[in-house]
Amino acid sequence: MDLESVKRYLEGEGIENDEDGKGKESKVAKLPPRFLERFVTRGLKVDLIEPGRIVCSMKVPPHLLNAGNFLHGGATATLVDLIGSAAIYTTGATQSGVSVEINVSYLDAAFLDEEIEIESKTLRVGKAVAVVSVELRKKKSGKMIAQGRHTKYLAPRPKL
Repeated sequence: MDLESVKRYLEGEGIENDEDGKGKESKVAKLPPRFLERFVTRGLKVDLIEPGRIVCSMKVPPHLLNAGNFLHGGATATLVDLIGSAAIYTTGATQSGVSVEINVSYLDAAFLDEEIEIESKTLRVGKAVAVVSVELRKKKSGKMIAQGRHTKYLAPRPKL
């Protein structure tokens, strides 16, 4: 692919032209705030929730597939972020903090309509830092799809 094609691909959702050739705001720019969270977690079911632990399940939907027709790595990382952050709240924390570090090891593929399980456990929730571990598994076999770890900074709240 030539450089201009790569540029057009990356900028493709920026400004769109109407029938008159005049630029208009893209459909992506008009999406509601926090759209990504709802997009990725649509169809997710919370199976178990307890202090420091959440277990969820979902069928892999078509809108989360990559070009190879399996669960997109970005969607997997987003699930690590969102389900991991939710586990922090289960400890009684009033905030889930901001990401300091996130890593994901991709171990297997999950395909369209395959039932997956996402388990998040808090490893530490202190005054300033929280660390969670998140595993994605095939529900039928228990085979691990991905393992993630997420570290978050918990900004201290002013005491007034």
